[in-house]
Amino acid sequence: MRTIAIEEHFLSTACKPIVEEGVREQPFFYRSVSSKLADLGDDRLKEMDEWGIDVQVLMHTMFPDTHPEAVRLAQKTNDELAAAIAAHPDRYAGFAILPWGHPEAAVEEIKRAVRSLGFNGVMCNGRANGLFLDDPSFFPVWKQAAELNVPVYIHPAYPPKPVADAYFTGFDPDVNLLLATTCWGWHSEVGLHALRLIVSGLFDRLPALQVIIGHMGEMFPFMLDRIEHWMTPVAKNLKRKATEYFRENFYISTSGFFSEPPLVLALETIGADRIIFAVDYPYNSNRDGREFLDGLRIGMSEKAKITHLNAERLLGIKKGQPSISVR
Repeated sequence: MRTIAIEEHFLSTACKPIVEEGVREQPFFYRSVSSKLADLGDDRLKEMDEWGIDVQVLMHTMFPDTHPEAVRLAQKTNDELAAAIAAHPDRYAGFAILPWGHPEAAVEEIKRAVRSLGFNGVMCNGRANGLFLDDPSFFPVWKQAAELNVPVYIHPAYPPKPVADAYFTGFDPDVNLLLATTCWGWHSEVGLHALRLIVSGLFDRLPALQVIIGHMGEMFPFMLDRIEHWMTPVAKNLKRKATEYFRENFYISTSGFFSEPPLVLALETIGADRIIFAVDYPYNSNRDGREFLDGLRIGMSEKAKITHLNAERLLGIKKGQPSISVR
């Protein structure tokens, strides 16, 4: 079955020295995947072929949004990704990175990335300028995404230092890092980010806007009933129930979650039309993603939506290309 993976990471040559300097004190998170992040050529494609990944939708990893030259870095990164997609148009698609910390520049870059470079969507790494993206300063960027009819993928980022110090310390440094990121902090923060966007009224102002969050919904499907019970009666500014926005304005990806129970919960709470397959390569392996897909005990129609149909529809990825045979 055709397989599109939508949260697959790379590292641009423009950002590589800055990112590597930033992770110097916590290298274990990065060192095992650094060469794979930098590769957009034969080795990546060979591994995709081996595990039956027809298309990777690429996004940048750990973008240095606070860097003084963030606008230039975003432009160079998007140019580099566009060149890789042009070299392998049947195998790659992409989410553009935006300099969210500079909203006016971000508006211009999203127009360039979609209209001139042909990107399928845009992304952000959590907060910008220390703010969640429900802040009014970012509304022009959201508005432009809605007008261009492209989704925005919210990827986690490291927590601010006061949060990390208060919540994610007291253990071995590597344990602290995992508490703050892949084991808890990342996912709770993106779930909060999604809820903040909803209660801000963003989707009443931009009802067609679509947002993607990864990691099987960043805890949100588990919390839906609780949000419905408590938030809907209190958020009187909203035109709909709080949970309706999640079911109508959000997609979730499976990135890095290769266990069936969370998927079953997502299917029961938001349905197969809103779930898209992702590996989170190279932080997770294509092999694990493939074995997860092959072992799912769900109907073929649901599996087809998750593996490729939803991505084709939402991102405008070309249909009908042959599938890669898994060895």
